Amino acid sequence: MPADPTPANEPVPGPALDEATFRGIPQPRSESRLPLDDGTWHQLARAYVWVRLISVTALLVIVLVAAWVLSSVAQTPWPWIPGGVLALGFAWAAIITPRQARSFGYRLRADDLVFRRGILWQRMVAVPYGRMQLVDITHGPLDRAFGIAQLKLVTAAAATGVVIPGLTQQAAEQLRDTLIAVAETRRTGL
Repeated sequence: MPADPTPANEPVPGPALDEATFRGIPQPRSESRLPLDDGTWHQLARAYVWVRLISVTALLVIVLVAAWVLSSVAQTPWPWIPGGVLALGFAWAAIITPRQARSFGYRLRADDLVFRRGILWQRMVAVPYGRMQLVDITHGPLDRAFGIAQLKLVTAAAATGVVIPGLTQQAAEQLRDTLIAVAETRRTGL
């Protein structure tokens, strides 16, 4: 009989956490990176990239139209300077969005939820189940159109609060229910 890869105390979520998601968190090549351990890491939905690209493109169009209108009204080219800088920033954000989305990951361990994001600027946060005060699911109109949501974990310490964007609606609900069940069995948090 093969050994169970999940430790005895680790919460066991359902299969919805890995449906329509990316596969494998890319690792930075630096020796001083934050390494990922061997557990099961879940990732964001692939639709999150489209939502971010649409949002960034809409902002890019607004900036370019505003620069054009201001330039036409003022009869001077100076609005194109800040407009161009903002446009370059939004274009850069659009270019790195797919890589950025693949760098997000979370893992349910025996005593905490570990959230990881970033390639260049890395952040890894462990949120103990006993410190969670609220698990909140939100989604805007564009999120609903693509079937994704974000899950927010609120703790007493603002620094350990975590927002996991780009989960499928089913994954967000399942993760919320799993976190509440774990908190209930321990009679702590929530």
